[in-house]
Amino acid sequence: MQAMIKIDRLRKDFGRFTAVDDISFEVNQGEVLGFLGPNGAGKSTTMKMITGYLPPSSGSVTVAGYDVAEHPLEVKRRIGYLPEGAPAYPDMTPADFLDFIAEVRGFRGKEKQRRVQDTVRQVSLEDVLHQPIDTLSKGFKRRVGLAQAILHDPQVLIMDEPTDGLDPNQKHEVRTLIGNMAREKVIILSTHILEEVHAVCSRAIIIARGRIVADGTPEELEAKSQWHNSVTLTLSPGKDSPEQVREQLEAMPGVARLETLPGHDNRLRYQLYPHAARPILADVSRMVHERQWEVEEMRQNQGRLDDVFRAITA
Repeated sequence: MQAMIKIDRLRKDFGRFTAVDDISFEVNQGEVLGFLGPNGAGKSTTMKMITGYLPPSSGSVTVAGYDVAEHPLEVKRRIGYLPEGAPAYPDMTPADFLDFIAEVRGFRGKEKQRRVQDTVRQVSLEDVLHQPIDTLSKGFKRRVGLAQAILHDPQVLIMDEPTDGLDPNQKHEVRTLIGNMAREKVIILSTHILEEVHAVCSRAIIIARGRIVADGTPEELEAKSQWHNSVTLTLSPGKDSPEQVREQLEAMPGVARLETLPGHDNRLRYQLYPHAARPILADVSRMVHERQWEVEEMRQNQGRLDDVFRAITA
């Protein structure tokens, strides 16, 4: 299957500063790619080069088989872009702005009217449709930006912080919308909200200092965390003293390290880390049963994306 987006050795220099440093990756239809990285890592610069907003210093970008540099209009016809800050004309109303965008995209008459109405309904703009954009909240401005990006039903949707400024209900609506569109499109979104990666992304790339440092599914990236397959254990006080319990747990062959966690009401709380991320939940459960400890909590952790993010970008 041909990749819908193909980035090959892409580089962008601003004078002596290299913002994007020789990165390559592909994205296929149906993928929702989360683009993660600290501030200044090169995320927005990469997205601007994919859309044709910035020319690369070297390397190439192809979208649906079209080279961005050689066929910019063909690429732009196939891309919806929500840039950082969701810029729009502040003195226009959302209705005026979306009508203008529809005309720019080549829609006329009833087709233009249908496109605008469907998009307004998708992003829930009905209540502010005739209010100047300058007077809207940050969340509604974000939704106006999202509306212009999806109005022409693009094959590729690129969004820079799509839920920035939205309240929890609005974030849920946007994530649901992204999930519904993901079956038919390629979606790339940058975000600082790691829970968003779990909510909508099928794949994540972490970029730092202009280079790709990790690429995989959220589950694959979590498996790199020190928390992966660790066990959180909370016990009620019993016949064994805290010292005895700790000694028994530390002596287990699969346990590499044990932390005593803050507790209350004399409860014993531990975090057990396995050797080489191997599962130890069954062994811990067996130990608990043999020692007849009273368990209040015992769970295996999948890993923490924020832990991985810090470890490979710091």
